[in-house]
Amino acid sequence: MTRKQVWLVTGAARGMGVDIAKAALAAGHSVVATARNADSIGAALGQSEHLLAVRLDVTDTSSAEAAVAAAVDKFGKPRCSGQ
Repeated sequence: MTRKQVWLVTGAARGMGVDIAKAALAAGHSVVATARNADSIGAALGQSEHLLAVRLDVTDTSSAEAAVAAAVDKFGKPRCSGQ
């Protein structure tokens, strides 16, 4: 049995980021899709209860911390893969 995973995908509003996010969603996983402009994620990926669109500037530590906090709020705290 495959455990459902939560993916954090940067650059999810275009290019490979969109493709990776779509593949993870299609496989039944949850996705935290990030981009500098979170509104552009909805246009690229649509809406889903398994999708969280978050603004993220990878050069800004506080932005990254906020993105992770939003992910934990929506999908819960991660567990170690060995448990």
